[in-house]
Amino acid sequence: MYNEPIFLKPVFQERIWGGQKLQEEFNYDIPNNRTGEAWVISAHPNGPSTIENGVLSGETLADAWSNHGELFNKSSSDDEEYPLLVKILDANDDLSVQVHPDDTYAREVEGHPYGKTECWYVLSAEEGAEIVFGHHALSHQEFKHMVDKSEWDKLLRRVKVKAGDFVYVPSGTIHAIGKGIVILETQQSSDITYRVYDYERRDSKGNTRELHLNQAIEVTTAPHQEPIIKHGQETSGGLTSKRLVEETYFTVYHWNLNGEIKQQLTSDFLQVSIIEGNAEMKVNGRTFAIKKGDHFILPATIHDYSLSGQAEFIVSHP
Repeated sequence: MYNEPIFLKPVFQERIWGGQKLQEEFNYDIPNNRTGEAWVISAHPNGPSTIENGVLSGETLADAWSNHGELFNKSSSDDEEYPLLVKILDANDDLSVQVHPDDTYAREVEGHPYGKTECWYVLSAEEGAEIVFGHHALSHQEFKHMVDKSEWDKLLRRVKVKAGDFVYVPSGTIHAIGKGIVILETQQSSDITYRVYDYERRDSKGNTRELHLNQAIEVTTAPHQEPIIKHGQETSGGLTSKRLVEETYFTVYHWNLNGEIKQQLTSDFLQVSIIEGNAEMKVNGRTFAIKKGDHFILPATIHDYSLSGQAEFIVSHP
């Protein structure tokens, strides 16, 4: 039986809008100064995480999901892909305005089992930083007309954000992370993105990036629908747990640890990212030191664990 946390090594992705904050804020050994994303808990083929400890050390999370289903309380008949993907994004420049499909469109058009609903926890944001979240068109026809006319200022809905803000982004929602923002993103394990607008910028070879206007118009929700989220909060021992979202694809929490807590694993497995501070985790008589920038999964084979220290976490499960 695998009786310890599954620690994972981030996979870094270069992006035209990336920067160096993943190194500056998390001390990651990034490959270049245009590193836009760290895929920190991933079984996606475009960037699977590698397990760093235990008997599965050197295997990918995708391998563990396929070959060791008991770690995730996975049925032997369940052939779906690992359901979630956790990233940290450094928006050193504006991301493209984009939209993602739902599961049905992803299956029927892209041949992929998952669409992409996601959510963001803002880790840091420069003064005045903002996101694009939704649009002002009242119908698909009006949306297409405004896109065709490049009426971006009139079309796009902009919202200012600060550190600690949380944004839930259902599939079909027009969105973009703005310059100067670092987020932790929890999403369905999908890499399907339809780019609507990219500020007409060019890459190092002078090329503009591909847009996907036909698909974007088909999958965009019009008019924009503001999601309604019911938060919840409880404190037990030294841990305050705030439920950020509980929806179809994932439940996400913010944990603030100031002291000690003993807990039981109540989900099939738990994804854990430390976003501030240091702590110790005790599992089956063993102690694991954990710090900001660490990411791990508590598998189904762990029933009880304890935490002590001062730290903040983003925690999620399907």
